[in-house]
Amino acid sequence: MSDKAIVDIADMKVSSGEDMLITYALGSCIGVAAYDPVAKAGGLLHYMLPDSKIDSKKGLERPCMFADTGIMCMFRGLQQLGCQSNRLIVKIAGGSNILDPNGAFNIGKNNYLALKKVLWRFSILVKAEDVGGSFSRNMTLNLGNGEVRVRYAGEKEDKLL
Repeated sequence: MSDKAIVDIADMKVSSGEDMLITYALGSCIGVAAYDPVAKAGGLLHYMLPDSKIDSKKGLERPCMFADTGIMCMFRGLQQLGCQSNRLIVKIAGGSNILDPNGAFNIGKNNYLALKKVLWRFSILVKAEDVGGSFSRNMTLNLGNGEVRVRYAGEKEDKLL
């Protein structure tokens, strides 16, 4: 792989030209990889919070910060690349409980539930997931073949999703 595009926190990228999309430090945040094998295009979203209604101004300024607005933003970008929702292969990672050991806020769990709710509205099922736990992950999407890999913090090996 020669070209690697980094997806920052509260960010999203869609592409049919990059070799690989990668995002780092998925703690309670969730990474959403979507790939259309016919269009040979995909996207990667790294969102932080479940619902833009908690800060509607920020939801407009930084839609990829939230599940509801970020997923819609990614779907629009994928559609512009010729992707169709009925062909999308969606894989997710993150939703850990790192800084909240007693589960007082459940941000990771709430992020996961928000994602499932949005995808359900579009009749899109998650093909594979690596969520929960108490550790951080990195996630990559290979746009040549749709392969998604996850690496846990401090580990050398990737896990194929």
